[in-house]
Amino acid sequence: MTARDIRLFGDPVLRSACDPVRIGAPGNAGLVEDLLDSVRLPGRAGVAANQIGVSLRAFSYNVDGEVGYVLNPVLVEVRGEPEPTEEGCLSVPGVGYPRPRHPWARVEGVDLDGRPVVLEGDGLMAQMLQHETDHLDGRLYIEGLEPEVKREAMREIRAQTWYRVQ
Repeated sequence: MTARDIRLFGDPVLRSACDPVRIGAPGNAGLVEDLLDSVRLPGRAGVAANQIGVSLRAFSYNVDGEVGYVLNPVLVEVRGEPEPTEEGCLSVPGVGYPRPRHPWARVEGVDLDGRPVVLEGDGLMAQMLQHETDHLDGRLYIEGLEPEVKREAMREIRAQTWYRVQ
């Protein structure tokens, strides 16, 4: 398959909660391959399916040399008080702000064959798990910014050359 174009802020597919993946459905293997190809590009820690235009609960990850995917992920546990963590998003290119995130997170889901997948960790892994599950719930990282910071982020987004009103 291939790395797919990333949908940008304002695209309606990014604002809706994704449907569960039907295990065994035709096309799942192709979706996973596209997600993996898309996350392997430099500077990418995670890619949610809706970021490539597919409204299904799936994401790929590339953290500390570990590349993989999970279908139907659910954020089941977080630990620690949220801490401001510098964050950006492929769907909001060139715009990064500190966003409160828990320092540890755990996601449970399945693979293409329906076998359990558990991803957990701290640092970038925890941030990615929270960020990608937010995507699948129809939320962008800017929604979790402190109000003053969010206003600044929105001004910066509107000034971007890629920004267009939907």
